[in-house]
Amino acid sequence: MIIGVPKEIKNNESRVSAVPGAVQELVLDGHTVYIEKGAGINSGITDEDYEAVGGIILDSAEEVWAKADIIYKVKEPLKSEYKYFRPGLIVYTYLHLAAEPELTKAMVDSGVIGIAFETVKVGRGLPLLRPMSEVAGRLALQEGARFLSKVNGGKGILLQGVPGVDVGKVVVVGAGVAGTAAATAAAGLGAKVTMLDVNLDRLTELSHIFGRDVETLYSTKYNIAKSVKDADLVISTVLIPGARAPKLITKEMVATMEPGSVIVDVAIDQGGSTEYTENRPTSHSDPIFVEDGVLHYSVANIPGAVAKTSSYALCNATNRYLRTIAKLGVKESLARHPELIPGVNVANGKVTLKAVADDLGYDYVPVEEAI
Repeated sequence: MIIGVPKEIKNNESRVSAVPGAVQELVLDGHTVYIEKGAGINSGITDEDYEAVGGIILDSAEEVWAKADIIYKVKEPLKSEYKYFRPGLIVYTYLHLAAEPELTKAMVDSGVIGIAFETVKVGRGLPLLRPMSEVAGRLALQEGARFLSKVNGGKGILLQGVPGVDVGKVVVVGAGVAGTAAATAAAGLGAKVTMLDVNLDRLTELSHIFGRDVETLYSTKYNIAKSVKDADLVISTVLIPGARAPKLITKEMVATMEPGSVIVDVAIDQGGSTEYTENRPTSHSDPIFVEDGVLHYSVANIPGAVAKTSSYALCNATNRYLRTIAKLGVKESLARHPELIPGVNVANGKVTLKAVADDLGYDYVPVEEAI
């Protein structure tokens, strides 16, 4: 097959989907890999690096999209890329369609096959989302701490404190991969950390791991409101695979927080998990907005800030399935790897992930019937 790697065009998105080692494996498998000129430069990968392992550099995105059987991206296609869609084209990337009705319509109308990294599922795990959740969780703490400084509009809190002065309070909503990464980073700083989730088994596991370094609470509206009120930094990471994120942090809760506190919404890709951030993504160039005196950070591509680390971590996870799809085609790949089935969100004009169909009002068609 022919694999195309276009340059990412989302605001300050510096990642690239394919690193040289992955390109070499695809070429050795007998496939052709076209890479848009400069696609890897912001991740520290030159065009020459790709050419040295058999990749072919093309001058424009239009050429890459036109020649490819499979488009291998990082972020969802933007409106300027919809014109490249065509029947049978496979788009393998993060899609987050429940929060993107316009993109969903464009993909359905065009007949592309959209395979979303974030809904490939092994048991309860999301293996292609995991590496970016690890990065986003760590960065959420780092960015939150940055905006707590007075020069950045925050209340002037040093999360780890100093001798004789209390440490900062960090509340993490959601105990999945991103939430655990954020709590680990916060506890490592010495902050007072509270973590909320509805999965008691997970909370028990984390209490054994963290001991007294992290307080665990069952996630109820009451416990969230009580925790948020006293927090210096809230990191919300709640996720329902493929569906819009629930709005667990209300405007009334935000109004109880001290001015200069910070909320980081890691779930913004799925529409946002607070009432203020709902459908209100920000960018790395303009990351913050203020409501009720509280700073809200809702950057939709948090891992893009550390592109080199993120590109390699993402490619490590996603390339194995790409090699299978390129070798066997979609239908046989789904039979060989059933964990890919929930990854297929749209196919041949049908919405094939129930969460997306339910959220956006489409008829749900099982993948097996659409392909």
